[in-house]
Amino acid sequence: MINYLSLKEEVNVPYVESFINIKALKEEIYKVTKDMEKFPEFMRDVKEVNLIKKEEDKTVTEWITDIDDIMISWTEEENFDDEKCLIKYKLIEGDLDKFEGEWRFEDAPNGTKVTLTVDFDFGMPSMEELLGPVLELKVRENSEMMLEGMKKKMESS
Repeated sequence: MINYLSLKEEVNVPYVESFINIKALKEEIYKVTKDMEKFPEFMRDVKEVNLIKKEEDKTVTEWITDIDDIMISWTEEENFDDEKCLIKYKLIEGDLDKFEGEWRFEDAPNGTKVTLTVDFDFGMPSMEELLGPVLELKVRENSEMMLEGMKKKMESS
């Protein structure tokens, strides 16, 4: 089951926070999550993730996702904190004005609590007023799909 916290902390800047419990060690889930180029193998809406640059604690990736037959693409930078099992990501360029958040991995009874946060802005204030709740729902559904895909992969291994 996916759980959500969703509040607009800033005016016109939607924020979605989702989490799920996975029966696996946090270090194992963190390692799989760092390998984002493989997300299309087990996350249906993620069509492509291409590695552009890799450093010791940072990567740059290009993403293509399909959300209700709308292709959205962007380039982001991911920063990895192996000690804390924390991944922070931030938009470099793409179809959105703002897209950033983090993956957190915390010990929980019978496994790990995995939290995915998304702070985004589609950059169209007039559209945001009309479609804001729908866009927030789509981001929430996409977050759910990613977490469910991760759970299925980790628990079937």
